[in-house]
Amino acid sequence: MSTQTSTYAELVQSLEPNDILEKFPEVIALNNRPNTHSSESSSKDDNLLEGYDEEQIRLMNENCIVLDWEDNAIGAGTKKMCHLMENIDQGLLHRAFSVFLFDSDGKLLLQQRASEKITFADLWTNTCCSHPLCVDDELGLNGSFEGKVEGARIAAVRKLEHELGIPPQEVESRGEFHFLNRIHYVAPSNGAWGEHEIDYIFIYQLRKGESLTVDPSANEVREITWVSQQQLKDMFNDGKLKFTPWFKLICDNYLFQWWDQLSDLREVENDTKIHRML
Repeated sequence: MSTQTSTYAELVQSLEPNDILEKFPEVIALNNRPNTHSSESSSKDDNLLEGYDEEQIRLMNENCIVLDWEDNAIGAGTKKMCHLMENIDQGLLHRAFSVFLFDSDGKLLLQQRASEKITFADLWTNTCCSHPLCVDDELGLNGSFEGKVEGARIAAVRKLEHELGIPPQEVESRGEFHFLNRIHYVAPSNGAWGEHEIDYIFIYQLRKGESLTVDPSANEVREITWVSQQQLKDMFNDGKLKFTPWFKLICDNYLFQWWDQLSDLREVENDTKIHRML
């Protein structure tokens, strides 16, 4: 999609690093970042978060990676500030990842997000989707494309354990990650919340004869299911089911083509382009 197709895209593209730090004073510049997973909680008396699950409120203090248009890290911003539509409407952008985990027979693991989630609660989505944090091993400190991809992969292993209870040692030894591409999209969620991300897309496929321990956290995941291509298409045709916007974007534009190429992804992996969907 052309970068000139929307006024919003033009706004985001126009923001230089100094503009971002000036417009969003809560963002901690890269050189001054705390290099910790979370900032100290300031959410106890926050009316916006009143009534939400305590664990999900705590996670809103995680330090996401704030970006410019070209996916360069500018600094650390809390998950809360990165997901407020009032900030997104002004162009605030952060880094994310999405994992599509396949078994050795080519079935895809889906999750339904827990009711406790603050954004996109109860929606069906891909196996795992979250954010690299603004810490050394997930940031890609040298700024290289390869470093950023590896940082997102490390974050994916962390969150596969946190959300789905999949032990990291099993992930690292029983299958393989393939980085496909990056998509840039914006989507409102509910009320004050939304997403504006450059999302690193990974396929993970188990080797023949291997399996994973999957023990989802009830605070993160309401339900899981393994699906074939046709079963997923049937789910999309079921008007009672709702899906996250990034999952639909990836499926509508890429997933079924990739699914057909699971046996050999070399032609479609490691795409360096940022695919704009604004």
